[in-house]
Amino acid sequence: MARSTKEEALETRNRIIDAAEEVFYARGLAQTSLADVAVAADVTRGAIYWHFKNKADLFEAMSERIRLPMESLMNATSEEYAADPLGHLRETWIHLLRDAVLNERTRKVLDILFLKCELVDRNDPIWIRQQDCYLSGLENMERILKDAIALKQLPADLNTRLAALTLHGQVVGLLMNWLFSPSTFDLAEVAEHVIDTCLDGLRYAPSQRSKIAG
Repeated sequence: MARSTKEEALETRNRIIDAAEEVFYARGLAQTSLADVAVAADVTRGAIYWHFKNKADLFEAMSERIRLPMESLMNATSEEYAADPLGHLRETWIHLLRDAVLNERTRKVLDILFLKCELVDRNDPIWIRQQDCYLSGLENMERILKDAIALKQLPADLNTRLAALTLHGQVVGLLMNWLFSPSTFDLAEVAEHVIDTCLDGLRYAPSQRSKIAG
């Protein structure tokens, strides 16, 4: 009986997250209340508060469903990609871009994250979470770039902080442009070419090797 109850609780939790994803996507984060999510999930508000402390906690759970696979790629230890750190970084970004096209859940959650958060309060837990994810992503990328330098895959005098900022801006900008207007170009088709162009910039652009304070 206890096992059945646990399974039912997990099913309810997942149904709430599914509903939040759909309502956030349709209305935007700021315009959605927990009452709206409760209606969409066909549960009481009490059921939502049983599983989630507040909207920020629910948003976090929704984001985790796509963030965890990406974090497993980006947060891999040096030992896991020791032979080819630059190749690991390349595959990570290509995976993200193609997954946005091929996986409906990934696409919807990224659309919410990038286009429908309407964040204005820097003390909002969701704002803080988003900033923490951004900073963590930059740090992980810079770590991988330094490992690539150690293996002579990139120039020894590459400014890794500037390189991480540049690469992140290029790839995220491409993703946001596609989410905003997906009919403009085929993201899955251009993903590999764009990433290779970005990495070539790190290898050959003199401006990436200038001594700019990070």
